[in-house]
Amino acid sequence: MKSTPPPYALPLADLMQQAGIVNLDELSQISGLSSWQLARIQYGLLSKMSVENLIKLATALKLSPEKVLAQLCPDLDYLPTETEPNMGDRSAEIERLQLEYQRLQQKFDQQRETLVREFQHQAITILESWLLQWPTAAAAAHKNPQFPAIKLLPLMKPLAILLQQWEIEAIASVGESVSYNPQWHQLMDGTVETGSTVIVRYVGYRQGKKLLYRAKVSQPENLHPSTPPSQPKNVPHSSVQ
Repeated sequence: MKSTPPPYALPLADLMQQAGIVNLDELSQISGLSSWQLARIQYGLLSKMSVENLIKLATALKLSPEKVLAQLCPDLDYLPTETEPNMGDRSAEIERLQLEYQRLQQKFDQQRETLVREFQHQAITILESWLLQWPTAAAAAHKNPQFPAIKLLPLMKPLAILLQQWEIEAIASVGESVSYNPQWHQLMDGTVETGSTVIVRYVGYRQGKKLLYRAKVSQPENLHPSTPPSQPKNVPHSSVQ
């Protein structure tokens, strides 16, 4: 003899199917609700759960909270008419749920943005040596086709696209003449006045308005066209914050 399924198991299954969710285990993973909480929902106890859990379920099902309540909450099996005395109370409750949904959605968006930035920070830290050294090697390769790195230049394009998507841009390019600005440039040797012409030896990077690494520069008279750039000295530079 087959056992009777929970009264709201089928409505929940229909909403899951519309959202492309295969089973309760997947719904649990997406929503963050436990199997016990989902079982309560199947037995019509959604109204007894917290607003935050309602928002989690609605977000997982890609529906508004009021639509989820209308399908799964016994208290909202029908929509009251304007003449019913509890119309105002229900409207106020729905409005409250909508505001709470918007607040939690904003909170989730902020958390997601924070996680993305943390991942980018870790990736940039790991790639630090490459980011600082590769542009100089690439510039040397362009000047000398016999340089071994010339064969690797096309392979770096996907990474360049990724940095662009992360809004990370280079501060000038290798060999470029720029006006010295200590905010963006780090002088490798000697001293120069702000605004003086210097040559970029190793590029720097910024992400939006945030400085990641200063570009390493030197005075024009210190450059010798026939001599490739030397390795940068171990001079403190701005790192990823």
